[in-house]
Amino acid sequence: MSLTQGSGPLGGRPAESNYTIDAPAHRILFEPDSRRLRALVADRVVLDTTRAHLLHETGIRPVTYVPLEDFDAELLERTQTTTHCPFKGDASYWSLRVDGDVREDAVWTYEEPLEQAAWLRGFAALAFDRADRWMVEDEPVAGWLRDPYHRVEVHVSSRPVRVSAGDQLIAESSRPTLVFETSMPVRAYLPRGDVVAGHLQPSNTRTTDPYIGDAIHWHVHAGGERYADAARSYELPRAEAMKIAGLVCFEADGITVELDG
Repeated sequence: MSLTQGSGPLGGRPAESNYTIDAPAHRILFEPDSRRLRALVADRVVLDTTRAHLLHETGIRPVTYVPLEDFDAELLERTQTTTHCPFKGDASYWSLRVDGDVREDAVWTYEEPLEQAAWLRGFAALAFDRADRWMVEDEPVAGWLRDPYHRVEVHVSSRPVRVSAGDQLIAESSRPTLVFETSMPVRAYLPRGDVVAGHLQPSNTRTTDPYIGDAIHWHVHAGGERYADAARSYELPRAEAMKIAGLVCFEADGITVELDG
């Protein structure tokens, strides 16, 4: 399970248990990450480390921190920006400058962290979207860095699924493939043959899920309404989700997906 989401120990809605944890409502865990991580701007490596740590924080996606000396110091320019976190302290910021390309306030660190987060001293974080590419070992990262506690399970099912928009039937299937993902509701992926013809219009939207892969999207038209990007499909998902290849999932405001009626 994820540590910081859903029913995880640092999540907002813990599962039923026969014990209690005497801890602050907002909890932080700083855990070593033994993977080699690199971040690049253009073709310049801005950080290269095998000493990263993951900061797990209640209700927040994990953030990677690395020793400040594992950044290329020639590329860092201190700025006047500061922010305050009541749980970690005051953060200082640096911009990254690579051959005239400036990524403002891309790196932050807690130079004098609060006592309860003293282990952050000497570590810094790079905003994931301020780098052009990330590498784990020698493989490129798709989407964002994956949480090692996040799981995806895919199972073929015979549970009936019905999809509607308003009062109009969009799809109906007794052969869905169900995706069970940490801290997420179960999602049903349906064979395209079980989608009522005429409701799907191709969209230009393309997204990447780090746990599943690259998705294409469709708009759904029903009852005179257009539901933008309300359906998606993974044509070539990651190996652990290969059973949903080519199947369609519906998820959007106004779309109702009924599992087991």
